[in-house]
Amino acid sequence: MRHDGSAGEAMVEIELKFQVPVERRAAVGRAVATSGARTTHLRAQYFDTPDRRLARAGFALRLRQEDQVWVQTLKGRGDGRLARLEHEVALGEQTDVPMLDIRHHAQTPVGQALLAALGKQVGALQAVFEVDVLRTHRIVRSLGSRVELALDVGEIRAGTSRLEVHELEFELKSGTLEGLIALASRWVGRQGLWLDVRTKSERGDRLARGLACGPVVQARPPSLTADMDADSALRAITAVCLEQILPNVAELASGAGSAEHLHQARVGMRRLRSALRLFGGSDEPVWVPLLAALAQRLGAARDRDLMARSLQPLLLAAGAPLAELPIAAQTDDAAQALRDAGCNLLLLELLRFAHGGGAGIVPQTSFAAMAEARIKRLHGQLRKDAAAFHDMDDAERHRTRKRLKRLRYGVEFVSALYRGKAVRRFLAGIRPAQEALGRYNDLCVAEEAFRQQVQTDPQAWFAVGWLSAQREPLRETATQALREAVATKPPTSSRR
Repeated sequence: MRHDGSAGEAMVEIELKFQVPVERRAAVGRAVATSGARTTHLRAQYFDTPDRRLARAGFALRLRQEDQVWVQTLKGRGDGRLARLEHEVALGEQTDVPMLDIRHHAQTPVGQALLAALGKQVGALQAVFEVDVLRTHRIVRSLGSRVELALDVGEIRAGTSRLEVHELEFELKSGTLEGLIALASRWVGRQGLWLDVRTKSERGDRLARGLACGPVVQARPPSLTADMDADSALRAITAVCLEQILPNVAELASGAGSAEHLHQARVGMRRLRSALRLFGGSDEPVWVPLLAALAQRLGAARDRDLMARSLQPLLLAAGAPLAELPIAAQTDDAAQALRDAGCNLLLLELLRFAHGGGAGIVPQTSFAAMAEARIKRLHGQLRKDAAAFHDMDDAERHRTRKRLKRLRYGVEFVSALYRGKAVRRFLAGIRPAQEALGRYNDLCVAEEAFRQQVQTDPQAWFAVGWLSAQREPLRETATQALREAVATKPPTSSRR
């Protein structure tokens, strides 16, 4: 959205950006470039300080030439991953590149935030990278909303480094989020687009620094208040889970993500599933099994990484005759799983819910009271599990492990409603049990994988026997740790 002039309020830019698969680029190009479309040549310089203060604070400051007209733009963090604050100033047609002048943004909140981030480094701003693209764009109506489609094709340049750009943006010009999500979903289904929350400024900054990918994003608690209703709280929890999931997924889908990106993406999915199951309505949302199926697809890559980093060295040290690791799905591609249409349609639906769209899935009741009651009930189930844990089969122990994780995540989600010391003490008390149950489950998964490998490689019996022997003492440790964990009650009746 454009704001002309040097004063006034910053606008809120609401958009979704998708990468276009190589095999669909021609088709997408034809679909965007209808008779009503226009093509604009965009050349932009992005500015930052030598110590990357703006990038770290989530700002993008640029001078962009749109055909013959120059525009200075400042973007800042907005509400989650859909919205960003934006203030633009049209500088008119100029024969030379205009001078950057941050005073154009001085009377806006985003401009004041920029000055605070810069501190004494105002005079240190310099061009760090540039973006040069041809944009084919047109307006589309969807459920009463006006949405601009913009296909950008070109490159990002930083010194001698180059990064290809071929992405399709959907920007809400007027109307509702429902229209934006509905339109984007249709294009994902037809063209196989995959959601990418990385901005051009983020990608350009990493190119300039010689980084292959962005940082791993970990979980943070939602900002809940004691007077929130259950629907608002669950949407806020969903939003904060997506803040962890989406950046890590984007790095993985691009093919540049690491094992830790994968781990944190799966943690985010588990946290969201836990929240939906623990705080959702009586009918489990369809998102829960879909998230579980996606996480399971990604699990093969995680299991293989765990085997290679942790268990394989121990097995080799014990004398195991390992020819290869036994993970059956060792060629499973996490990037492909995250680029699939089903995954991206799911993420769009979750974004819609997180930002207030669609019907609620919980009654309009007090969240604090409901959450306290459900956490207490889950804790009671775990007390029963702890008493019977030693004699359970492995499937039952795995179910207990998932319940313990759900309890931990549940308390973390509502931590803003309780006294900090009580929360920290409780979470510290259950951590040993969670770690012991996690190690036990890893051994179970590995043992089952080697048992299947025995059919083609009899030498795998060595690993089966070794893993089985390791499980016995760990089961005793896990049993004791679980009983100690559930002896402490979760925080209650201490909301601020």
